[in-house]
Amino acid sequence: MSTNPTTIQAETWTTLPPHFRHLRTTSDHSQNQKRGKPLDSFLEGPIYVADLALLFVTDIPYGRIFSIDSTATWSVVIEYDGEPNGLVWNHLTRRILIADFKQGIMELDPVTKELEVLVARYHGERFKGPNDLVMCSDGRILFTDQGMTGLQDPSGRVFMLHPSGRLELIVGNGPSPNGLVLNQHESALFVAMTRDNAVWYVPFMKDGAVLRIGRFSSYYGIGGPDGMAMDAEGNVLVAHSTLGMVFVHKSNGELIMKIRSPVGVNTTNLTWGGEDLRTLYIVESETGTILKVDWHCPGWLVRDSNVEESAV
Repeated sequence: MSTNPTTIQAETWTTLPPHFRHLRTTSDHSQNQKRGKPLDSFLEGPIYVADLALLFVTDIPYGRIFSIDSTATWSVVIEYDGEPNGLVWNHLTRRILIADFKQGIMELDPVTKELEVLVARYHGERFKGPNDLVMCSDGRILFTDQGMTGLQDPSGRVFMLHPSGRLELIVGNGPSPNGLVLNQHESALFVAMTRDNAVWYVPFMKDGAVLRIGRFSSYYGIGGPDGMAMDAEGNVLVAHSTLGMVFVHKSNGELIMKIRSPVGVNTTNLTWGGEDLRTLYIVESETGTILKVDWHCPGWLVRDSNVEESAV
């Protein structure tokens, strides 16, 4: 790693309004994942949909998905019996894909509010608890099945859902697989293994097989890496869940920058938006805050191979 990475501070853009906050301890998310800690919200999974000029985020414990417009006005898109976490825009169906810890992989029409479950089982058994997902240009969906796995139980999984409906197991020994991002050629996948406090590098062979998975980067602290993003230069941006920081690495793993949160330590996810995808949005979960950074180059999002538009 670089001995002197640049450090910058993100700025606060908007915060979840008080009338959307519900301080309770009764949610499954609060009881099981936060050990009973009361939460008025826990935001995650940001995506920016250019067609609608809206940023979408999830609220895990209360089963809500919010939209935020350019004036920082918040609206509830949908509230349902689930624990939505990661989001990604499906450029083929023009819908939002949801990794839901409780319900599985879902798809939401942001206009009609129609919501459906795409897949919830593997070989007849329920998932452990999906966390995040990303799309390939040809419509394949990669997602993490984190559940309550960790170093005590390294059985978290990464799946690939093919357009045909076939579900393929890619990784089966993950200690808490979380965020993920594809490289620009879709020849390798970066997976945040939160309880290993590392990002794993998962290369694909020409026939689609996975061989020689390794650690791309390692961290410290009581949490670990969460959501990730990539910019047009191939830099990998990693949000750390308990350090209030985004680590920026070159494609070879060298640490070149740290982005600090001004409001808390739970930086959990991030995405690109704005004009030319030059705005980096970062979610600070426990304070319900959306941060932003003006980036020096465009962000990278998977594109439909048949058109020249970005995935969102």
